[in-house]
Amino acid sequence: MTKELSPERWATDLTVILNATHKADRFPVKVKQLALDFSQNKFPGDPITDVLDDSLPGFEGALHPAQNGKEGWGIIYNNAISSSGRINFTIAHEFGHYLLHRLRYPEGIQCTEEDMAIWNSNYKQIESQANNFAANLLMPLDDFRKQIGPRVKPDLEMIGMCADRYQTSLTASILRWLHYTERRSILVVSRDEFILWSRSSEPAFKTGAFFKTADRPPIEIPDKSLAAQRKVAEKNNGVLEIDAGVWLGEPCEEMVLFADQYNFTISLLHLDEATPDFESTKENEPDAYDKIAYHTFGSSSV
Repeated sequence: MTKELSPERWATDLTVILNATHKADRFPVKVKQLALDFSQNKFPGDPITDVLDDSLPGFEGALHPAQNGKEGWGIIYNNAISSSGRINFTIAHEFGHYLLHRLRYPEGIQCTEEDMAIWNSNYKQIESQANNFAANLLMPLDDFRKQIGPRVKPDLEMIGMCADRYQTSLTASILRWLHYTERRSILVVSRDEFILWSRSSEPAFKTGAFFKTADRPPIEIPDKSLAAQRKVAEKNNGVLEIDAGVWLGEPCEEMVLFADQYNFTISLLHLDEATPDFESTKENEPDAYDKIAYHTFGSSSV
């Protein structure tokens, strides 16, 4: 029986292979070809035989066993998806299901947008694992740290360059940066003047700088925030120093992007240094909805 590996271990093993065999064109990961080639070599009797788009109403992607008694598996992504970053992540997510879960789910797995949007160990474990695999495969931390150091305070353009490099969404790239940064920063995604979800870096979370939105009434974005003042944001190129008492009980620098075509707003809040108020014994959990959004930001995705 095949030894079960963690999502991170699978991604690390594949990263080692890619580092050795694709030095000239390392990024973005050509995940479609990788899934086909690796599965054929590693599991020749049970490989991925097709990666294709199709009509999947209500679903983002699926892992399906081959039909008509044939061996192998197929990865399918919704042909309504237009963003290359979103497609790339969907294929990687389903590849993760193949490596991690196909033996337990011989009938296959279908994934909704919510399944791939939630990064939380308390949600469906297999979806969290597939997301972790995809993030580690597409955006290896060692390479990401070379693009943006752990002490660097990036703007959205800098993170957008990483999104282009890895062919992932801007939001996915911000979340990846928040995973390792030593800075106190918070990602807030809002719609119709209310916070949809947020994510704090560990240093921010440990100082009590987060927004708890899961299982609570919606939190209205502050009137004096940049997210609530589009004309002010446009006048200041999307960056503004925000006074204490607006977002939090301390000042911050807010960087904002209005994603009109998808009707939401991204705010990245950078805070000053502070001494931790408490040490969390739990996973960073300011919100159960640690989402990956897959929408267009220039040539990459929001």
